[in-house]
Amino acid sequence: MVPPMRVEAGPGSSVETDPSSGPVLKWWLEAAMTLGFYIVYSWIRNKFGSALGDSVRRRSYENALDIIGVEEAMGLYIEEWTQQQFLDWEWFIVFWNVFYGSFHFIVTIFVMVYLFLRFPARYILMRSMLAVTTASALIGFALYPLMPPRLLSNCASQYGACEPGHNYVDTLVDPGGGLWSFESKTLEAISNQYAAMPSLHVAWAVWCVIGLYPVLKRRSTRVAIASYPLLTLFSIVVTANHYWIDAVGGLVSVGLGMLLAPRLSQYMPGGVRPDPATRAAPNG
Repeated sequence: MVPPMRVEAGPGSSVETDPSSGPVLKWWLEAAMTLGFYIVYSWIRNKFGSALGDSVRRRSYENALDIIGVEEAMGLYIEEWTQQQFLDWEWFIVFWNVFYGSFHFIVTIFVMVYLFLRFPARYILMRSMLAVTTASALIGFALYPLMPPRLLSNCASQYGACEPGHNYVDTLVDPGGGLWSFESKTLEAISNQYAAMPSLHVAWAVWCVIGLYPVLKRRSTRVAIASYPLLTLFSIVVTANHYWIDAVGGLVSVGLGMLLAPRLSQYMPGGVRPDPATRAAPNG
């Protein structure tokens, strides 16, 4: 007799089931679905914002001033001050440029692969959560184009405001050292320069914690993954790619993902729909 195995049913929970009844997932199908989703998401995202010309550029700048005004009213407009404290430490800035440009993808992919291999039922739920989280960000990008701090005083880029009163530096350009820059001709042509609200860097980082933390056993690895969103928040601020309020928008996207993922998972490959025969009959 094959002993029952423990399969994760959701964040922080588990159920006993038989291995023969567990989800059957094909890695090539999962890879194709993930790649296809991200291509479609990127194509839709880049149809808004900076691709629409000067009117959106002005609107994104006005939205940036509104965000700064809200933070100032709260006494928490810290982005410019934070970056200025570290600009003289070139090696430090280069490290965070690399962190910003690479960990966003590397850590997320690692969590997906790890859950796929070790906790397939949990992977199905987290896959749907990530999809909803990422897709919901399109609403923010479309309805609220937001100029990131790095563009407020930027006169070199056609997408910059070039307005006085801001002292931000686009660290991906100066000192550089990261894997890419938004001012490269390729990225300028294919990216939405005003897709700052919500911050998917923070949203994906929080998703990684939700997916991985409950299944980790060592305290050191739990501390490491729990600190990841905070490190990500610092990276998006010190590189002048986001305001901290963008991170709050990222949390809203994650919340939508958590809300809708259980239902969506039932209709995705490997998902199991509730059997109507097992539902309790209505009273009377």
